[in-house]
Amino acid sequence: MGRGRLEAFSDGVLAIIITIMVLELKVPHDASIEALLPLAPVFLSYVLSFLYVGIYWNNHHHLLHTVTKVNGPVLWANMGLLFWLSLLPFATAWMGENHFGKWPMVLYGIVLFMAALFYFLLTKALVRIHGNESVVVKAVGNDFKEKISLFIYSAALVSSFFIPYLGFALYFVVAIIWLIPDRRVERTINE
Repeated sequence: MGRGRLEAFSDGVLAIIITIMVLELKVPHDASIEALLPLAPVFLSYVLSFLYVGIYWNNHHHLLHTVTKVNGPVLWANMGLLFWLSLLPFATAWMGENHFGKWPMVLYGIVLFMAALFYFLLTKALVRIHGNESVVVKAVGNDFKEKISLFIYSAALVSSFFIPYLGFALYFVVAIIWLIPDRRVERTINE
């Protein structure tokens, strides 16, 4: 089975996730600049989550350009990824509305950790069906970013129980790590 439907479905789900998140941004009923200040946590939460959805879309898009086929385990790993990303608007809204409180930060971290875990499982499932000499393996490489992200998410989750702002900062660190362009896939495809 080809990758086309998987890619199209995933793109649609990610577009809906961004749409839901932006609809959570409520316009103040006051025209003063001061009316925006209470919305700062909500906006900051939105920015971070928008970055994450963009990062996942970009990496998912590149990853799927290295594959020629998908199977049941790939489809289910992808569905797991999309499930956890679909919870991002709720976790984002709860985190922003409650000014980075402990439990909203913990939930946000669980969502991010599980999305990362399923992305990792997706790459492993793709490697399994394409073989160790495939373009997928060359493109994914040693999975350093994936592994360090899971480690930082774990640290952020623990931190969120005690110092929620530290948890938020660590979630932001992972986003920065992934914003640094990763040329593995493009380099591998162009070989």
